[in-house]
Amino acid sequence: MQQAEPAGTTRTVWYSMHIWVDADACPLVIKEILFRAAQRTKVPLTLVANQALSVPPSPVIKMLQVASGFDVADNEIVKRLEAGDLVITSDIPLAAEVIAKGGDALSPRGELYTKDNIGARLNMRDFLDTMRSSGVDTGGPPALSQGNRKDFAAHLDKLLMLRAGKQ
Repeated sequence: MQQAEPAGTTRTVWYSMHIWVDADACPLVIKEILFRAAQRTKVPLTLVANQALSVPPSPVIKMLQVASGFDVADNEIVKRLEAGDLVITSDIPLAAEVIAKGGDALSPRGELYTKDNIGARLNMRDFLDTMRSSGVDTGGPPALSQGNRKDFAAHLDKLLMLRAGKQ
């Protein structure tokens, strides 16, 4: 397994943020947006997954492979996360943990999870899980749209500007 920045390491870049990606289910087009943003801003970016992923050669982009298993990648992200970091995930419980630790959570569809909306998102997730357990087909999410990509890029840029003190 490859190592990323050790937990608690002092950061030497002018950004106090680190971007963590729950990468097993993150769409490639979103990863590409993140790669470009990390290169442009020099914000450290780490993809966390239970399988090896290809990342561009860069001093700010890393891949951290974790063991297979339920929530192993999520737990590793939470363990390494510091207040002010950004996590890219569509996993609602992970997003809730990120917010509780003072981080930001952004879905690949461009939804920014906040203290104000995460409770409702958790309730809806639990409701849909209950429905599926009862045999109800709740369907899957629609394909990632161009609008989703634009929303994601816009929220990412806004968060990066806020962390850089440019806004």
